[in-house]
Amino acid sequence: MARNKYPEATKKLIIETAGRLFLEKGYEHTSIQDIIDNLGGLSKGAIYHHFKSKEEIMMAVGDTFYANSEMRMKEVCDRNDLNGKEKLQEIFRVSLDTPAQVEMATIAPDMLKNPQLLVMFLKDSVQREAPDLLTPIIEEGIRDGSIQSEYPRELAEVLMLIGNLWINPMIYPGSTEEVIKKVEFFRYLTDKLGLEVITDDIIIKIKNFSEVFHGNKAKQ
Repeated sequence: MARNKYPEATKKLIIETAGRLFLEKGYEHTSIQDIIDNLGGLSKGAIYHHFKSKEEIMMAVGDTFYANSEMRMKEVCDRNDLNGKEKLQEIFRVSLDTPAQVEMATIAPDMLKNPQLLVMFLKDSVQREAPDLLTPIIEEGIRDGSIQSEYPRELAEVLMLIGNLWINPMIYPGSTEEVIKKVEFFRYLTDKLGLEVITDDIIIKIKNFSEVFHGNKAKQ
């Protein structure tokens, strides 16, 4: 069998095709066969050479959607004009100031019905983003005095758990009104910790995300 001379191009084509289909049909209503049928002649083997499951494809699609946001957050980490607390506040703002939020709400995966996807998302949020992104910022804030905490790692993980899971309707079911109530409590909690990371603008963006998500779930 001839070797694929352009494996990265094939992988990119799979991700782009899957992303388009997920946006058109929703994650739940897009099958591996649907993706194969839209790959212009590539075989099922081409998909499974790069991805073990539809869940892995979904995570790759999400990484593509959030690539620009990830780059902007890394830029925030490298800034010298902000203290640790200000960087944390900016990270929260940047993480929601992206078209990827609407794209993910449109795809509308129900993670409670898909334990494999939920575990992947949990590992990505808590085991990768918390230690790699938030913990260094919190430690910097502790050093410069802008953040008061003896538990930088634990604080980073809790912020990720609440921000990415507990108030996320894709994971924790709830109406938009219930989501906003959680966000308001999250604001109360982080304000008490002296972080002030939840602003009115962030609450509006989360409300919009929830409305789009519930709207697309109702159509499916």
